[in-house]
Amino acid sequence: MTSSIGYIVGGGLKEGFRIRLTVPADRVQEGSFVVCDNGRYRYFGLVTDLQLGATDPRFADEKTDRLQPPIQQALLGKTLYTTLMMYPTLLMDRGPDFGDPERAAWLARVEKGQETPGPKPVKTVPAHHAEVRPADAADVAQIFGEEGKGMFIVGHTIEQGYPVRLDLNRFVKRSSGIFGATGTGKSFLTRMMLAGLMREDVAGALVFDMHNEYAFDDTDTDRMVTVRGLRTLFGSKVQVAALGKGAMVRGKQPDFTLEIALSDFQTGDIELLGEALNLTDTAGVTLNALSRAFDKHWFAEFMKLEPGAVDIDPESGKTFPAANSVAAWARQNNVHEKAAEALHRKLSLIYDKPYVVERPAVDAVKDIVDKLENGRHVILSFGAYDNDLDYLLVSNILTRRIRQHWVKQTEQHKTHGHAAPRPLLIAIEEAHKLLNPQLANQTAFGIIARELRKYFVTLLVVDQRPSGIDDEVMSQLGTRITGWLGDEDDIRAVLTGLAGRDQLRGMLARLQEKEEVLLLGWGVKMPIPIKSRRYDDAFYADMKAVSAAPSGLDGLSDEQLNDALFG
Repeated sequence: MTSSIGYIVGGGLKEGFRIRLTVPADRVQEGSFVVCDNGRYRYFGLVTDLQLGATDPRFADEKTDRLQPPIQQALLGKTLYTTLMMYPTLLMDRGPDFGDPERAAWLARVEKGQETPGPKPVKTVPAHHAEVRPADAADVAQIFGEEGKGMFIVGHTIEQGYPVRLDLNRFVKRSSGIFGATGTGKSFLTRMMLAGLMREDVAGALVFDMHNEYAFDDTDTDRMVTVRGLRTLFGSKVQVAALGKGAMVRGKQPDFTLEIALSDFQTGDIELLGEALNLTDTAGVTLNALSRAFDKHWFAEFMKLEPGAVDIDPESGKTFPAANSVAAWARQNNVHEKAAEALHRKLSLIYDKPYVVERPAVDAVKDIVDKLENGRHVILSFGAYDNDLDYLLVSNILTRRIRQHWVKQTEQHKTHGHAAPRPLLIAIEEAHKLLNPQLANQTAFGIIARELRKYFVTLLVVDQRPSGIDDEVMSQLGTRITGWLGDEDDIRAVLTGLAGRDQLRGMLARLQEKEEVLLLGWGVKMPIPIKSRRYDDAFYADMKAVSAAPSGLDGLSDEQLNDALFG
């Protein structure tokens, strides 16, 4: 057990415990994980502040360099001192002392589930002068888990370097988020978390890779070294899709390509693109009329109409809209002609996309579902189509269809006793573009975020601007892993719905810009700042390590082993 760093001299549940340090102040940092043992209770907490104090302010105001060194040291230890604030997060009931007659009865109640030793929320305080010490490896393991199936090391405690694990089975039960300002390493952190999910195989992963960062090898521009993509790490267990026939990803051939049928489009998908397409207020009226007139084939039928087509009356010589014109359809359906023609022009931006076709060669969405249900993971790289219009459109349509399938499978599981669907995690970048207050109630992503894990589908949202995400969605995110954020609104957004926001705000603002992250939320028992793992050769080796290979597969290469196991 580690030695004491101080003792409690005051405080309370709301403001935290005030501790007089008995060691030099530079041996303790904000965010340190500390423990206080007092009687039958053990208190776990974080250092949230350090303050200089003096029993006599005269010695604090005047320099003591004219005094003899022994006197200076005596002053620093007693008259001049340092206190720290401990934010208590959890309490563990260790039961009556060994030898106490009550201990056997207490253990029996614990075994029957009649009493819970914890860890649990703190609802009492330790006594004055109770000693406080740094957490040791056993304390960290007690709170953040030990090595085992589904237990993934996210990083290490900042001071002592003890491993901090995240229970991935718990992680995927609610939507989660990875946040941080630009340049803080969000992409590496996301790639690392996805690798852990794939390594432990706790859920299928569908990644919307807007900037083509996750599938194939990339270059770390800070260190100028090559970093491995998830396809490289896991072989054919990870399938890479690209938009449009013949599309490439970073000059490499994807496993399959994706085309979207015109019949997949709903009028609501177009309304989501109001800003990207610069739609007017009348566009909604026209879209509703199209849906009534053509049902699910509205897009294809509308685009077959010709804008500006006219016929001439042979007797009078006057022109009038041709039967196959947009204007003629507008008149027949009581829609403003100019509005209908303006919408036709704007929809042509989507209609002319190479990946939008009337009849795809294969149902790529069905292929994605089949792969996700059968032990694989899918990364959709957008290739050259990395603008907001493509990202908003494709990700929402695919997610809606995939969610519908999981809802159907879940209902069959609950109603008819069929096997439960494989849990699915959908990772999205630039989440504020899909989950902002204007769109959160309309996109498939907003629906998933609010449903929690009702249908075995959750989100992993990745963003540098969490303040742009709807507050209701943010409050539903279970685990949050956040790097440094410089904007106060972004810090407030990340801490939405969490206890101890005031204590954690300063800690989050003072993280190092790279490698240090704050781990907090439902997926962990208490918040803690950590030094995240490096995405390097040691990490690759850990991800490649597999348990005993099935009979007949020993001696195969990584690629051969993946192909043998996953087809």
